[in-house]
Amino acid sequence: MALRYRVTKRSNSIQGKKEQYILQAVHTGKIDLDTISKAISNECSLHEVDVKAVLIALGIKLEYYLEKGNSLDLGAIGKFKMGFKCIAAPEAAQLSPKKNITKYHVNYQPSLKLKHKLKSGIATYKEGSRSMG
Repeated sequence: MALRYRVTKRSNSIQGKKEQYILQAVHTGKIDLDTISKAISNECSLHEVDVKAVLIALGIKLEYYLEKGNSLDLGAIGKFKMGFKCIAAPEAAQLSPKKNITKYHVNYQPSLKLKHKLKSGIATYKEGSRSMG
C-alpha cells in the first residue's frame, strides 16, 4: 500500500507572492460506514449489522463524552478531545463563550503505533506513475 501524491503550484503571499511547488496527498475515495462495517465483519465473527451498530453507538458516545469535556483514549485508534478557537480580550471580565469562542473542533492524537509508523515514513508514489518512491 502506498499514498498517492501530486505536484501542485501555490502562491506564497508571505514571501512576495513567489510561486512555489508543493507535494499534495491525493485521496482516492471515501470509505463509508457500510463499507467499513462489512470489511470488519469479514475479519471477525460478528455480522456486519452488529459491527455497524457498534460503530454508530461509538459515534454517539464520542459526541456525548466530548461535549462533557472528557478526552477519549480509544487505544489502537487514538485519542480524541474537544477544543475551540477563541478571540482574545484585554480583560478577563470581557470574555464570554458566546462572544469569544468562534469555532469548536475535535483534536485527534494517533496511537503510539500509528505515530511510529508515521515517523518511519509511508510509501508514496506520484499520481499517474506506477513506481513508488
